[in-house]
Amino acid sequence: MDQVTEPVAAHGEGPVWAPEWPGVRWVDMLAGDVLELDGEEVRRHHVGAVAAALRPGAAGGVVLALERGFALADAALTEVRPLGEVWTGAGVRMNDGGCDPDGRFYCGSMAYDETPGAGALYRLDPDGAVTTVLTGVTISNGLAWSPDGGTAYYVDTPTGRIDAFDYTAAAGLTHRRPVVTIPDGTGSPDGLTVDAEGNIWVALWGGGAVHCYTPAGEQVARAELPVTQVTACAFGGPDLAELYVTTSRQGVEEGTQPEAGALFRLRPGVRGLPAHRYSGC
Repeated sequence: MDQVTEPVAAHGEGPVWAPEWPGVRWVDMLAGDVLELDGEEVRRHHVGAVAAALRPGAAGGVVLALERGFALADAALTEVRPLGEVWTGAGVRMNDGGCDPDGRFYCGSMAYDETPGAGALYRLDPDGAVTTVLTGVTISNGLAWSPDGGTAYYVDTPTGRIDAFDYTAAAGLTHRRPVVTIPDGTGSPDGLTVDAEGNIWVALWGGGAVHCYTPAGEQVARAELPVTQVTACAFGGPDLAELYVTTSRQGVEEGTQPEAGALFRLRPGVRGLPAHRYSGC
């Protein structure tokens, strides 16, 4: 596990790779910034009060989830066009998301005070329409698809589980069932990704590690980090053989974990999948 950057993020989240970008991008969520690695330099792009998640667009743009809605941006993130608020209450914000195989962008929400059931999962279609996919969510987190696109994996963090859904373009997410239950004392599931072999890699908030599970729920790998608040992971690099891992300083006593907030990189010996793209930009 290599430390790629200094602790540049207060709450790093949501890494994503697109080959046309200078390097991996991720968010410093509550600062409202998208961070971009270019060689050894980290560039910071301010996009709103909150920068929850982003994905590349099929036509070269970028889709974003902001505090209470979605936005479209150009490739360089210099022009950000919010699409309007999905809700108006100030107590709830967007948190994490991803695109499905059919070019639709999802992001889930959570209450700032983590009120149980206050969040939801929303889907942004290419024409800009927004649909509520799930309700009663507490901390909506990782969302990724199997290599064949027929299964989606999802985390609502306080459940301590990774759940699976059947997925088709017409029916969306159906037949929810638990796949992985994270053992007590090892952290809480946060962001996740899927490798080219179909295994699930999940960041463990409070657990200082990333775990890898088979689709049947068997743990097959553990990668430890020098910080506890591990938030998300994604494959990147020209051959998608590097696993980028984001971390946070939230809940960390000052001076105890000097690397907290840094971006890390692991070469796990497997490759990832290209990020699904949003068809609307």
